[in-house]
Amino acid sequence: MKGPNFNGNQFAQQALDAGAAYAIIDEQAFEVAGKTILVEDVLTALQQLANYHRRQFNIPLIAITGSNGKTTTKELIHVVLSAKYKVYTTEGNLNNHIGIPLTLLKIKRDAEIAVVEMGANHLHEIEGYCQVAEPTHGLITNCGKAHLEGFGSLEGVRKGKGELFDYLRTREDATAFIMQDYDYLQEMSKGIARIVTYGTHDA
Repeated sequence: MKGPNFNGNQFAQQALDAGAAYAIIDEQAFEVAGKTILVEDVLTALQQLANYHRRQFNIPLIAITGSNGKTTTKELIHVVLSAKYKVYTTEGNLNNHIGIPLTLLKIKRDAEIAVVEMGANHLHEIEGYCQVAEPTHGLITNCGKAHLEGFGSLEGVRKGKGELFDYLRTREDATAFIMQDYDYLQEMSKGIARIVTYGTHDA
C-alpha cells in the first residue's frame, strides 16, 4: 500500500525474495512475471478480499464503535465470550480502514464468533467498514465530543457512529446492544430487529 511518505509497491520483490507466494501491487512498474497481481488499488483489493473471506463464515460478528471505551469494551467482551467460544478479535486498537480488513483475514476455520472494533473520525467511515465486515451484532459505547473537527458537531458524531445501527437496520438477523441510560442510543437504535439493553436501570 501507499501513503504520503512511502510506496509499498517498491517492496514487492523483497517480499517475494523473502518467500511470499505473490505480491499484490497497483503500479505496473513493479510487476514481476507470474509473481505479482496487478490491481487498480491495493487498499480496495485488501478490503474486497477481507469481505470475501468474511462471507465464508456463518457466525455472529459483533461490531463495536463509540467515542470512548471501544478497546476496553472489546477486550471485556472477548474475555467473556472466550470462556465458551472460539473468538477472533481486533488486536489492540487496529480499528481503521487497514486494521479491520486485516482482522477479518485472520479469522480461521474454527471461529465461532468474531469481535471487530471500528474507529472513526468522519462521516461515512463506519458505513464503509460495515460493508466490509457485515456485522450481525452491534454496540455503540457512547457518543461524546471526540473528533469534532471531523464530525462537525455532537449531532455529527451521533450520525457517524449511528452508521453502525443504520447498517444493522438492513439485516433481518441483526441484534443491537443498547446502554439504556443513554436516551439517544434508544432513539438511534429504533427499527433494529432485536434489541438487548444493559445499564443501571430498566435494562
